[in-house]
Parts: sequence; structure tokens; C-alpha cells
Amino acid sequence: MTTDTTLAETADPTAYAHEHAPRLPLAERVPEFYRAMLRLEAAAAKDIDPTLYHLIKIRASQVNRCAFCIDMHSKDALAEGETVERIVQLSAWQESRHFYTERELAALALTESVTVLTDGFVPDEVYARAAEHFDETELARVIGAIVVINAWNRIAVTTRMTPGHYTPRSA
Repeated sequence: MTTDTTLAETADPTAYAHEHAPRLPLAERVPEFYRAMLRLEAAAAKDIDPTLYHLIKIRASQVNRCAFCIDMHSKDALAEGETVERIVQLSAWQESRHFYTERELAALALTESVTVLTDGFVPDEVYARAAEHFDETELARVIGAIVVINAWNRIAVTTRMTPGHYTPRSA
């Protein structure tokens, strides 16, 4: 006697979904480009507040739906003393303003405007608010940080880098 059972009936309902494989080992295929990105990252990180830098990287990665970068930068931030609460609330920062400083809020608004660019430009009020909280050099560093994480997000999303395996160096 045989019985027909569907996959849904035999599958373990507590099992995790299958992990996707990366598409392309970009660093191996174009090492000179990858090294240039690492140098760009180092330049963007220079002289910017690390806490602010982590918030920028996590928020841009959330907007871009880059799971690999969300995983990496959340772990880095936690390892460097950021709170779980602030990281969790970052996806709803506009409704959770009281978790962040005015300076951080200005940087987050600029991060979203530069990352999304749905209107084809960064609104004057967003830029002006950031300019109120950062001098020109600091603002240039914030813009650089936003640009770099967006580039990394596009690399990771396109090549399907797999989240969950990153371990912070400072851990």
C-alpha cells in the first residue's frame, strides 16, 4: 500500500529555509577593483565618528535590502558598543527619534535621501539640515560614507553575498 504525501506534510516545519549560494566571487575575479573599494572604504571611515558611521552603514543597507551588509555592520556596531535597541529601532528611526541625537537624525535623513534618490535629487531641506549639524569637512565625510556603503550594498546584493557568517574583528 502506498500513500501520497505532499512535501508540505513531510517537511520539518521548524527547519530553516535553504541558504542561497553566492553568485560570483568578485574579490577573486577582479582583485584590483576589490582592493580599490577597500581603499575607498578606509578613506571614507577616516575621521568620521565610528558610531555615526555604523548607523549610516546599517540604515543604507536596510534601505537597499542588503542582508549581508545589515548582518556585518550590525555585528560590528554591537562589537564596538552600540546598543541592540538603537540598531533594532533604526529601521523605524523617524518614529523612534528619541533614540538618536539631532546630529544622527540629520545624517540618517541624508543617508536615506542619497540612497533612494527617487526624485532624482537630495531635497534642499534634507541637505540644509545636515549642514546645520556638520561643518563642510564633516558633511563631506558623511556623504563619502553614504556613497561607499551604497557601492558595497550594490556589490553584495548583485553577487548575492550570504549573510550570517560574518564575525567582527573586534569580537
